[in-house]
Amino acid sequence: MRVLMFGWEFPPHIAGGLGTACEGIVRGLAYNGVKTLFVMPSASGDEDQSATTIINASDVPVSFTENLDVSEFLDKVQFVHIGTNMVPYCDPEEFHNLVEEDRRRQEQDFKVHLGEKYKFSGKYGSNLMEEVARYAMVGGTIAMQRKDEFDVIHAHDWLTYYAGIAAKRLTGKPLVVHVHATSFDRGSVDNIDTRVYAIERRGMEAADKVITVSDLTRNIVISKYGIDPAKVVTVHNAVDFSGRDDMHVERGITDKVVTFLGRITFQKGPEYFIEAAAKVLKRTEHVRFVMAGSGDMMNRSIRQVARLGISDRFHFTGFLRGADVQKMFALSDVYVMPSVSEPFGISPLEAMRTGVPSVISKQSGAAEVLKYAFKVDFWDVDAMADQIYGLIQYPALASFAARAGYDEVNTLKWNNAAAKMKKVYESVVK
Repeated sequence: MRVLMFGWEFPPHIAGGLGTACEGIVRGLAYNGVKTLFVMPSASGDEDQSATTIINASDVPVSFTENLDVSEFLDKVQFVHIGTNMVPYCDPEEFHNLVEEDRRRQEQDFKVHLGEKYKFSGKYGSNLMEEVARYAMVGGTIAMQRKDEFDVIHAHDWLTYYAGIAAKRLTGKPLVVHVHATSFDRGSVDNIDTRVYAIERRGMEAADKVITVSDLTRNIVISKYGIDPAKVVTVHNAVDFSGRDDMHVERGITDKVVTFLGRITFQKGPEYFIEAAAKVLKRTEHVRFVMAGSGDMMNRSIRQVARLGISDRFHFTGFLRGADVQKMFALSDVYVMPSVSEPFGISPLEAMRTGVPSVISKQSGAAEVLKYAFKVDFWDVDAMADQIYGLIQYPALASFAARAGYDEVNTLKWNNAAAKMKKVYESVVK
C-alpha cells in the first residue's frame, strides 16, 4: 500500500499537535508496511525522513501533463480560487459575463506563471487562504507527476483538503480526509469562520472516507456537516514512545509545579486554568502554576492573573517545542488540559508518558481513551481545583496516578492506530 499524504507541518518545526500527529502516523504506517510520500508547503530539510519521503511543495513548479491543457487543468482545480472582490448587483447575463471574464483572467495569469514555483511560508499568517489555494495547484501537479507511485490520497485537516480534492480529480485515486479539528472546536457555535467551514465540508463530501480523531469529533462531522455516518471512521490518536529517555532536570525549587501547555486560545480554556489556580493558592502556597504556549488570549490571561493577585506564583514561558516541551513535563508534578472543545489532545498522553498525573476536560477526545486521567467539566473550576490540590497534597494518590497513567498510555501506540488507517485505505482502493 502506497499513500500520497498532504500535511501542513512536520517536526521539528511545528506550531501545535498536528505536526506531531503526522509524524506518529507515518512512522506507524511504515511499521505496518505502508509507504508514504508526505507533501508539505515548506520543508526545512532537517525533517526525519526515515519513515517517509518528504516532498517540499515550494520546490515544485506548477505544471500539467501533455494530454491536459490549461483550461482542463484549471477546470479540475477551479474550486480553489479565493475570490475577495465584491461585485455590485447585476442581472444574470451581466453576472455570467463577469464570471467568464474572471475565468479568462485566471487562465491568462496561470499561463504567465506556468512553470514557476510558489514559495510557501507554511505558516498560519494573513495570506493563509491564498497559500491554501496555491498549495492545491501544486498538490495537483505532484499527484499527476507521481500518479504511479501511490494508491490512495490522505489529506490532513482543512488546510490540505483542497490539495486532496485536486489530486483526486486529476488522478482518479480515492481520497481519505483526516479531521483533527473542526470550526466548531476553534470558535463558538455562533462564531465560526464560514470560509474554513465551507472548505471542511467540501473536503468531507469529496472524500471516500473520513477519519476523525475521536467519537466526539465524529458526531460533530455527522451532525454539523451532514456527512453520511457510514463513511466516517474514528481512529484515536496515540503517543510516540520511541527514543523516550528519562529526563532529569534541576528544579531549584521545592514547590509543586502545575502546568498548562498548549495554545493560549479560547478553545484551550486558559481562563479556567487560571481561575482554578487562584482557588488552589487560597488553600496552599507551596505550588507554582506555569502556562506554556502562546496565542491570542495571552495578554488577556496575563491581566487575569494580575487581577486575581497570583502573579508571584504564576509563570508564562511562551511557546515551547521539542526538548523544551519534554523538559517542562519533567519539571511538572501535575498537567492540566482544561479545553472547552478538544477533538483529541495529545499533550496529556505525552505528560503521562513522562510520569506526570493529568487532569483533563471531559470535553476532549482523550477522555474517551484515558481511564487514569482525572476528568472534569472545563467550566467546573471548583472540581478542577480540588483535583489539582489532591494530586499535589497526597503523594500516594499522585504516585498511583503516575504509574497507572504511564502503563495506560504505553498501550496507545501509533503502530496500532496506523493499522486501523491501513484498513480504511484498503476499503477504498478498488
